Amino acid sequence: MSEFKREPLIEVENVFKQYTLAGETLNALDGISLTVYKGDFMAIIGPSGSGKSTLMNVLGCLDTPTSGRYVLDGAEVEKLSENKLATIRNTKIGFIFQSFHLLPRLRAIENVELPLIYRGMGAKERRALAKEAMEKVGLAERMFHLPNQLSGGQQQRVAIARALAGSPPLLLADEPTGALDSKTSRDVIGLLKQLNAEGNTIVLITHDPKVAEQAKRVVRIQDGKLSEERSEAS
Repeated sequence: MSEFKREPLIEVENVFKQYTLAGETLNALDGISLTVYKGDFMAIIGPSGSGKSTLMNVLGCLDTPTSGRYVLDGAEVEKLSENKLATIRNTKIGFIFQSFHLLPRLRAIENVELPLIYRGMGAKERRALAKEAMEKVGLAERMFHLPNQLSGGQQQRVAIARALAGSPPLLLADEPTGALDSKTSRDVIGLLKQLNAEGNTIVLITHDPKVAEQAKRVVRIQDGKLSEERSEAS
């Protein structure tokens, strides 16, 4: 019997991201290589200025590398046009942000539907998918509440439901507990762990070691370089 081989979802090879400041070239990302496999739950940890936000922007197709190769779910990202990058962001990545980014005049389920509207999905289908996502994050009874009628933890769950609704291959979470208290943070991380156990691939950006240690894999970034990695046995 052949040995099971995990399939890469993200392949980053020798990626640099350079900026010029006062005539000096700075490497925000300095030759980074990284593989994320389908079903992984990876935390990327680093202090302010370490390059983790730049790496998140590259992984999220919000920015492109100066040089190097980035393959996401079979697509060579650095070769794509801005229109195709927008399509990748909408179909391949579910974003979870620290500040939720919910539209205040839309009800929770309408916020969850937004990425599906951008895909051109019909009203009946997108409402069904949004309802399913809201149920998955435990907010079936809050679907028609406005964001200001929800607690911070509930708003973050709505944001997670929005990320889940289109079944993207990757969930990319940027400091998802940064605006939450300790108990609510634990609840949100518990939900992410549950979603990972159900097969979702998650990359989480954080500065908090207690949050990072909940992931299966931990990559540390410092001065634009990946300096260490912890990986649980599969």
